Amino acid sequence: MKYWAILAAGPAVYGCSLGVAAPQEGLPVIDACFVSEAGSVPVQLEVASTAEQRRKGLMGRTSLAPDAGMLFEYREPRDAGHGFWMYNTLIPLDIAYLNRDGVIGSIRQMVPCVSASGSRCPSYPAGVPFIKAVEMNAGFFRKHQLRQGDRLNLRTENCPAR
Repeated sequence: MKYWAILAAGPAVYGCSLGVAAPQEGLPVIDACFVSEAGSVPVQLEVASTAEQRRKGLMGRTSLAPDAGMLFEYREPRDAGHGFWMYNTLIPLDIAYLNRDGVIGSIRQMVPCVSASGSRCPSYPAGVPFIKAVEMNAGFFRKHQLRQGDRLNLRTENCPAR
């Protein structure tokens, strides 16, 4: 009897575990903060630094914690025409494109792409050269009054109280 109960419950448990907001396996998670004239906003960021990690990004997630996001790091600067897309990304996101010092050069709002083909998904170009990018829940930057010229601190001891 117990065996059948486990078999019957298995698909339900498996179905509930799809798309959870768990970090991408193997990615480090760091505490950081965005700093503006108003103070600082603490965040927890998964760090995607390899081509494969950046390619996967936040694909398949159904949610993110309010203060969670993903930091995309590149070894070499990207030009202003380089951008991100939302293929297989299920939640709306904002993206901030950052220079080497973590200063925000631009912020874009991105919507999920429901196309079965990635070629039909729009790209969201930076509009400025960048070497880092941070994806957060849609509305995060507006809610915290973060804008171009504000910065990301990767060392929390440099995060002033808000």
